[in-house]
Amino acid sequence: MAEEVVLLNFWPSIFGMRTMIALEEKGVKYEYREEDVINNKSLMLLEMNPIHKKIPVLIHNGKPVCESIIQVQYIDEVWSDKNPFLPTDPYQRAQALFWADFIEKKLCVCGRRAWTTKGEELEATNKEFLELLKILQSELGDKPYFGGAKFGFVDIIMIGFYCWFPAYDKFGNFSIESECCKLMAWGKRCMERESVAKSLPDPEKVVGYVLQLK
Repeated sequence: MAEEVVLLNFWPSIFGMRTMIALEEKGVKYEYREEDVINNKSLMLLEMNPIHKKIPVLIHNGKPVCESIIQVQYIDEVWSDKNPFLPTDPYQRAQALFWADFIEKKLCVCGRRAWTTKGEELEATNKEFLELLKILQSELGDKPYFGGAKFGFVDIIMIGFYCWFPAYDKFGNFSIESECCKLMAWGKRCMERESVAKSLPDPEKVVGYVLQLK
């Protein structure tokens, strides 16, 4: 019996991009279904993710897997014969999971605040956002990828931000390129991968979406 893999997503979602990249990296064929999460969530989305009612939802042979970091781990374990994302060494694996958690709890939360705050609070948010990027750049160091020589788990969790950087620059009135040049070089390196290039939307389209949000 052929495997059925479906992804419910909304195109600007950094979270959904992770799952798409993970599926592409493993060479998994899947059906993509675009969700209107703002005005009209589908019945399938509400049934498959009744707790959070959010995208992305990965549906594998009729069973839902929710939350993007969990999805990337799931994909890595199910299609384990090709291109592993997480290191086998327990300590390196723990480090990768730590940085993924940092991106999720710090960078994603701060990034979301950038579209919902104004005035002095926005100024503080933008400053915090840049500081978080600098922490991540420091962790990257001179390595090609977060995991070292190989594109891996933390890269997949982080790279979706790359197509949002022009929007942060425009509305935050700063330059990520001048503040975090190594991180930008890493982003360009990741974009050379077909899996990433196929999964990330045009940054100008993201800028337009953010204008609508604001």
